[in-house]
Order: sequence, then C-alpha cells, then structure tokens
Amino acid sequence: MFSPSILGGDFSAAGEELGIIASSGADYAHFDVMDGSFVPEITFGAKFIEDLRPLSDLVFDVHLMVNQPERHIERFIKAGADMITVHAEATNHLWRTLALIKENGKDAGVAINPGTPVSFIEPVLPIVDSVLVMTVNPGWGGQRFIANMIDKISELNQRRQDEGYPFIIGADGGVGKKNIRELYLSGLDLAVMGTSFFSEDDKAEYLHILEECVE
Repeated sequence: MFSPSILGGDFSAAGEELGIIASSGADYAHFDVMDGSFVPEITFGAKFIEDLRPLSDLVFDVHLMVNQPERHIERFIKAGADMITVHAEATNHLWRTLALIKENGKDAGVAINPGTPVSFIEPVLPIVDSVLVMTVNPGWGGQRFIANMIDKISELNQRRQDEGYPFIIGADGGVGKKNIRELYLSGLDLAVMGTSFFSEDDKAEYLHILEECVE
C-alpha cells in the first residue's frame, strides 16, 4: 500500500495534487501536520484538510508532528481525517490520545523517530491500528533513507507475529525503488512517499514499478 504525502506537492494546487494521488492508484493521501515546535517546519492545520475533504474519497492519513497532539485530535477528526498518527515522543499521555482517536471511530497510529526504540511503544502495541517508523528525521522532505531502520521494521513485524497484533507497519522518509523490496520483505505494509512520488512524471507507472518490486 502507498500513501503519497501532499507535502511533496504544490500547496497552491493542493486540490489538483490530491487528484493526481488518486489517479496514480494510491488508496491513501498522507498529510504531514508540523507545528514548528516538535519539528522545525510549519505546514498546515485542520482547515487545510477540511477544505480538501470534499474533493476526494481517498483515505486521509493525517500525521501529527506536533507537541501535545491530544489537544488537536477532535479538530482533525471533525476536519475529515480517517487515520491519525501521533508521535510517541510528543505526548505524556500516549495511551489516552490513541484511545481518544479510536473512541471517535478513526484508526489510531503511533509514530517513532529514528532514535526511539520499539520498546518505547510496547505498552500501546495492543491497541494501535498502525505503527509508523520514521526512516528519516522528521520535519524535512527529501532526506536520505536511514538504512538501519529496516531492523526496526523487522523487530515490529516479529512482535506482531509473536503476539498476534493486527497493526500495520508504515515507513516514512526516503522510500523508493532502491529500498522498497527490502522494506516489504522486512514486514512493511504502507509506504509513505513525498519527494520521490511527486518528482516522477508518470506517477501511476511509478507505483506500478514499486508494486512489481515487492511481488
């Protein structure tokens, strides 16, 4: 599965970019919400998502790279998020935040930075719908993939097999043709891509090539 990130597109033509994601064959659209505190950049808020929601039937995959995400959950749900991912490092109330997302009928995801071990999120693995492994340092597009994050994906995959957990595993950052097969063999389910996706002329063909790489 693929979740192209609108961050890699042109914000002045966000509606058109959303249409391009849909026509590529992707089922998800990824929204990187940055607050300038948890990460250096500032992107957009809930209204951006709310304005785009009527334009698409894609799964809106909202990634909150913000401190104290629990303060914003209800607003992003109202805006039309289908799936909300929060960073384990960004809140003292991780379980409660994830529970709030699920209580509102949305998929709850937890993200971990490159320096955060899987053990840090062990207590919430039984309740999450997805785990997003940051394969670059969050906050900037176009970074180089951190290769040893593949080991983290393998560890998560082993944990869900051992315990029978149903969560999916995502990777965000530097994912492309060079590493997609190894990532999927390690247990990846969902590839988040920004720069690599939007830099391609034929995006549908690009996703087709990636699918062929993992078959």
